[in-house]
Amino acid sequence: MTKAAVRAEAEALFAAFQAAGALPVEADILLPAGTLLDLYGEDIRGRAYVTSDPLRGEMMLRPDFTVPVVQAHMAEGAEPARYTYMGEVFRRQEHAGPRASEYLQVGFEVFDRCRPESADAEVFALIAELLAPLGLRAATGDIGILMAAVRGLSTTEKRKVALLRHVWRPKRFRALLDRFAGRTPVPEARLRLLDRLAGTDAAALMEAAGPAIGLREPAEIEARAAALVEDAQADPIASEEASVLDDLLMLEDTASAALARLEGLASRMPKLGPSVARFGRRLEALADRGIDVERLPFDASHGQSSLEYYDGFVFSFHAADPALPPVSTGGRYDALTAVLGQGRAIPAVGGVIRPGLVAMLKGLA
Repeated sequence: MTKAAVRAEAEALFAAFQAAGALPVEADILLPAGTLLDLYGEDIRGRAYVTSDPLRGEMMLRPDFTVPVVQAHMAEGAEPARYTYMGEVFRRQEHAGPRASEYLQVGFEVFDRCRPESADAEVFALIAELLAPLGLRAATGDIGILMAAVRGLSTTEKRKVALLRHVWRPKRFRALLDRFAGRTPVPEARLRLLDRLAGTDAAALMEAAGPAIGLREPAEIEARAAALVEDAQADPIASEEASVLDDLLMLEDTASAALARLEGLASRMPKLGPSVARFGRRLEALADRGIDVERLPFDASHGQSSLEYYDGFVFSFHAADPALPPVSTGGRYDALTAVLGQGRAIPAVGGVIRPGLVAMLKGLA
């Protein structure tokens, strides 16, 4: 693959986003590690390059553009706003294969608090138009509906927080749901610990255990033990509520057909109503932009393995070869603007295209 062909494709996409009204922006390549660790936790170390600066401390090579673009907008951006960017991103790979550790990315971001569903449709339709010659397969989902279902559960806040924390880890999310719903047995080791805690408190157990070894403070261990006892005393998630989540996770249909099925789930769990209504408005906005929602695929679990800042509409475009990564990904990340906005927030949505894959699929590289 020639870098000149990839660069030419990137420049063409960059120009197309500017023609759509986006302001070109630059972003630093080296980003403070603390910001990314606060957002993603220690998991980010597994997919980012980490280095150390003698003055600025721990830094990471830019894993994506969204975080620095949001930071810049929240600091001084006007509203509404549209941005585009072009440059390299860096993703560490644990195994040799087709996935590159450094590649060009071109993106389009929209910050608009007045018409969020219209902004979703704008980003998706523009990227779909640019990629139309490649005949890619589109995939869409809505993490916001899944998160609304979790928040609508009649269970403890700690259980809901745990489920929300693992929304982007499908296997862990499913395991937690099954355990909280009483559908899987409690691990033997946990039963033994709960038995030891019965009739005593965590502090007494810690004192009997001897000197502390390791990095965790005794207070942290005591708090964790108390939380395990509290969780063991909580009632299982109601079977009907767990069933709604099961049906939601398995929902895969065309977007228009999915709306009817989601409305049925909302009748069983009313707190889903607002997010399902937003889904309906988005379909109307997509149809207004020429997207055939009668054929557009929708998978309610799509996006569970994507970046952890997405909290609403999510999408991707895929080539026929399943070994290739998505040619484009994107979605809504309203909560991220609140985290980085220091008290301010604005609905935001964006998407990225990998020009290297576009050039390859066109036979140019």
